[in-house]
Amino acid sequence: MYEQINRNRRASWLLMVVVVAILAALGYVIGAVSTGTSAGGLSFLGLFGVVAVAWSLVAYFTGDKMALAVSGARRISHEQEPRLWNVVEEMTIAAGLGQPPQVYVIEDPAPNAFATGRDPAHSAIAVTRGLLDKLDRNELQGVVAHEMAHVRNYDIRFATLVGVLVGLIALVADLFLRARWFGFGGRRGEGGGSAGVVLVLVGLVFAIVAPLAARAVQFMISRRRELLADGTAVELTRDPLGLAGALQKIAADPAGLRMANRATAHLYIANPLRKVKKSAGLFDTHPPIELRIELLLAMARGQAPATAARDRRQTASDGDASLAPPSASP
Repeated sequence: MYEQINRNRRASWLLMVVVVAILAALGYVIGAVSTGTSAGGLSFLGLFGVVAVAWSLVAYFTGDKMALAVSGARRISHEQEPRLWNVVEEMTIAAGLGQPPQVYVIEDPAPNAFATGRDPAHSAIAVTRGLLDKLDRNELQGVVAHEMAHVRNYDIRFATLVGVLVGLIALVADLFLRARWFGFGGRRGEGGGSAGVVLVLVGLVFAIVAPLAARAVQFMISRRRELLADGTAVELTRDPLGLAGALQKIAADPAGLRMANRATAHLYIANPLRKVKKSAGLFDTHPPIELRIELLLAMARGQAPATAARDRRQTASDGDASLAPPSASP
């Protein structure tokens, strides 16, 4: 597991660099198309670099507050929710953290939860009212351990920074496309004639593709981190069945999360925007919840996750399309 943790951390840094590179390339293309010169492209590249740094600093220091506010989360005390606070304190000790995260409740009947912040000392865990009402203590402990894993592994910092950079790429690309649509900022390329037309077309195509590529990068990070957090949660609780049971209840619950939106969907333990899917698409924020449950049940049986995944693929190739997780306890 520790080898996988290190591998995912390296991959996350690489993916973040890719996002910044996409933003820089987008700045260069916009500058070159708008001014018709390579010098203009380089100047815009530098400008976009400064904007990306400034935007990242804003996200670093205030991203958690924005996510909590958008989600309608309310901070609660130990006296208001003693069971939740006791579980959070237990998992804080198990994770080896010095102090517990701030605890929030979202008054929504759909069971779900997320963690946010920039580091363990400045972190928060938010759970919905539905999660508190519909899960038993072991299941609640599994969910809190999953979110505590995000805090301990610094996933919350990655999720916030990458999410904001992806949003910036989408915003800049949209503004560029609107400007081109209304005929602003257009000059002929420095080669003139057909070269200028080609440059404009390249710029338009890149402005369309860049946000999609950045979104794909963001969701790749989210899927990797969710699987890693599931494994870390088992390490903290020593109880794979608790989290597996929680995920089963979350997947089966018909209630939709009213406060969910695309900007914060990747933070939740389960996608609050879509129904359960048996396979993950390029733009899905989470791995298939059935796969997560199967891997947790395999851990409870003492089976290696890689072996469980191989068995699942073999079952699918043998014609079992349902891929329903085993219902029997190990």
